[in-house]
Amino acid sequence: MALFALGDPHLSLGSNKPMDVFGGAWDGYVEKLAAGFGIVKPEDTVVLCGDISWGMSLDEAQRDFAFLDALPGRKLLLKGNHDYWWTTAAKMSRFFTEHGFDTLEILHNNCHFYGDVALCGTRGWFYEEDQQGHNEKVFNRELIRLEASLKAAGEREKLCFLHYPPCYEGYTCPEIIALLEPPPGRGRGAGRGGLPPGLRRLPAFRPEAGPALKFF
Repeated sequence: MALFALGDPHLSLGSNKPMDVFGGAWDGYVEKLAAGFGIVKPEDTVVLCGDISWGMSLDEAQRDFAFLDALPGRKLLLKGNHDYWWTTAAKMSRFFTEHGFDTLEILHNNCHFYGDVALCGTRGWFYEEDQQGHNEKVFNRELIRLEASLKAAGEREKLCFLHYPPCYEGYTCPEIIALLEPPPGRGRGAGRGGLPPGLRRLPAFRPEAGPALKFF
């Protein structure tokens, strides 16, 4: 049993926004994605860390979900900033059930389990990116969602996934980091300013460090 993470597949099988138009590594990316899943076994888990489909609704994203569902392994779906099809967890779960997508699950305000390890996460946010004046509201909501996910895991060991990394190319997000790492001299209690019990700090991701499909 293995755990993988994959971000930004940007599928467009049911909408007209194929990423092949950018050329380079994007040429034939759907086929490359399917080939990459060749190392995944049915008992494995793949966390899809957002920007999953360009579909504007669940119906428009249906072919993308069908493609993912047909790939091996259990897939946990995390929201990205381009997942416009995203709606309530109840609606998404019902849609997956109605269409027989039984390998797809939503990671949102909750956690899932990989053996004894809790898989937590949320979209996160680049606070400085949004120039429309509503960034603070969105950002605070993401902090609440991350707290809810971590608390849902209780005392278990945790792995946390975000669409927006809190440390990236000189950018840091101290509010999210505060949820994941206790300040010096503080205990390990759950909630803001402390690391929830069992949470394991992972090294910051570097784009040059490895392939898009990451093995844990």
